[in-house]
Amino acid sequence: MKKYQRAIALLIIALSFIAVPHAQAQKRPDIKVDVCVYGGTSAGVIAAYTAKKMGKTVVLIEPGKHLGGMTSGGLGYTDIGNKYVVTGLARDFYRRVGNYYNKFEQWVFEPKVAEGIFNDYVKRAGFNVMYSNRIIKVSKAANKLQQIVVENTTLPAADSHSTIQAKVFIDCTYEGDLMAMAGVAYSVGREANSEYNETINGVQLMDGHQLPGGIDPYVVHGAPQSGLLWGVSSQQLQTTGAGDKKVQAYNFRITLTNVPQNRIAITKPENYDPKKYELLIRLKEKQPWKALTDVFIWSMMPNGKTDINNKGGFSTDMIGMNWEYPDADYNKRAALWKAHEDYTKGLLYFVGNDPRIPAFIREEMQKWGYPKDEFTDNHNWTPQLYIREARRMIGQLVMTQHYCQGKEVASDGIGMAAYTMDSHNCDRLVVNGEVKNEGNVEVGGFGPYPISYRAIIPKEKEADNLFVPVCLSATHIAYGSIRMEPVFMVLAQSAAVAACQAIDKKIPVQQVNVAAVQRSLKDNPLADKSVPELLVDDSDTAQVKITGDWKLEKNGGYGPSFMLDTAKAVSAASVQFTPMVVKEGAYHVYFYFPKVKNAATKTTVVVYDGQKATQKVINQADIQVQGQTSGEWVSLGEYRLPPGKNAYVQVSNQNADGAIIADAVLFIPVSKTIQ
Repeated sequence: MKKYQRAIALLIIALSFIAVPHAQAQKRPDIKVDVCVYGGTSAGVIAAYTAKKMGKTVVLIEPGKHLGGMTSGGLGYTDIGNKYVVTGLARDFYRRVGNYYNKFEQWVFEPKVAEGIFNDYVKRAGFNVMYSNRIIKVSKAANKLQQIVVENTTLPAADSHSTIQAKVFIDCTYEGDLMAMAGVAYSVGREANSEYNETINGVQLMDGHQLPGGIDPYVVHGAPQSGLLWGVSSQQLQTTGAGDKKVQAYNFRITLTNVPQNRIAITKPENYDPKKYELLIRLKEKQPWKALTDVFIWSMMPNGKTDINNKGGFSTDMIGMNWEYPDADYNKRAALWKAHEDYTKGLLYFVGNDPRIPAFIREEMQKWGYPKDEFTDNHNWTPQLYIREARRMIGQLVMTQHYCQGKEVASDGIGMAAYTMDSHNCDRLVVNGEVKNEGNVEVGGFGPYPISYRAIIPKEKEADNLFVPVCLSATHIAYGSIRMEPVFMVLAQSAAVAACQAIDKKIPVQQVNVAAVQRSLKDNPLADKSVPELLVDDSDTAQVKITGDWKLEKNGGYGPSFMLDTAKAVSAASVQFTPMVVKEGAYHVYFYFPKVKNAATKTTVVVYDGQKATQKVINQADIQVQGQTSGEWVSLGEYRLPPGKNAYVQVSNQNADGAIIADAVLFIPVSKTIQ
């Protein structure tokens, strides 16, 4: 009898372990918060962190299992354009990366380092993250979002739903799913040039990332009846500037390593089909192999890792295979995602193993493999597809080519962009009997420009408590300049600050005082009420004193310009940067050095702390510019500065044997240390 009773007791205990989670899942309570952020991208983490630090209750919902989006998903070679546009918590992120690598700032990094920093933002602010939850419904009352329903993809369907009520919602996904389900107007694809009087939108057949002439598009050379090669579409080339629904290509930013003890061999992947890469063979018959870098942008990250991107006429971009993705349901998206993964892994295997690839290229490729210490819960492959562009909101203001080029200027800027107007190819088709890529655009030559507050909010009649800082309101070609990870973080912080104001004043987001948002971002850039750093740029004429004949350079420095002296000390020249110190204390002082031709081997800089002058000589050979940045900050040391305008930093052409630069000076409170 006792044996029977003991068995019953053990059975009850065992059943309790099964029943309790089910009961808890059924009871998943409604969540009520001030701010709901949907999408755990880099922007999503920064938005949630900002709102929480400003005293709001917050929940961050992430459809996947990781935070950081592309920034932690392999895009370690940061696309910036100009570091001047990276402000607030976005700048703080790159400072924290720098702290990890024992640098001031770091713009190239390993995925796991980035994800660790994003996870730390969550820990330091203390907000809730709901992983593996994706949106399935939005409820509105008139133009106000009341709540959303999400489903947890790890639970049985009957137990998977949660309801989140919030005063303000922020959509930080790359796809804009919350925005779309809320009934907000949006675009997919490319506008015709005529729609906004642009010149480089719509269909564009340019030379960038293009295939050379003479490549036959057919399976059997010269035989149309044999069909088109894989990856070549049957679409007809339309008139230059014509609009369509084609979406610029997606790819994976690939993390590999050549460190033997950390390397996993690249083996034949699922669904491998060498016919997908026939076009690469034909391309290399026209342009013979020299190295792997002929086909890949092979950027090195710390500790022997890579950030590999698309290059040339045939590479990691899966051109023309993503047009359905923005508006597709979750199942279709998963299929497209898997197709991109199969293609990319297949390409790596093909280059390392196909006998038609030159032996020296195969040998070079076989030195690389997947890193054991990255993406450890996803078979060492990034869990983030590079969704370069999906939906784009049609908001209160649409950013266009004219804003990028400074022909129009947003008066209500809450962030800046500076990158080239950039689009990857959208299609690969037959033009005059040859294979050609269509859609690539790379047009720059302009400085930083403001992004309008009205571009991150919908029209009030559609939604009055929603922000969209990632799938923001911009044309295809303007979005190509704005869509950089640091800029997304800046816009997300701005959205969160504006959300707090809308909540406090109980007003629609369209009625937020933008000037107050701008002041908050300036006075409290880290959302923690710490003393902000002081920047004096050469464009700040009230704080800069110029002696001698300096040439103003518009591109390549920090901010809108920098000054250049090439007299080689024949005639004396100097520039004095004077900060307005609000709070007396110790400051770490940095001087910015852009990349310039024929720079002086040594630059003399004087720091005056209000009592004494200290001379510093900077060696050009010691300045190592990282990645796609325009230059680097160089430390001048720590100084105790008095309040007011009693201190300065002066650069001169004393003993110069080349070009001397006067660009920007940064004063950072020593008490503001990374923790």
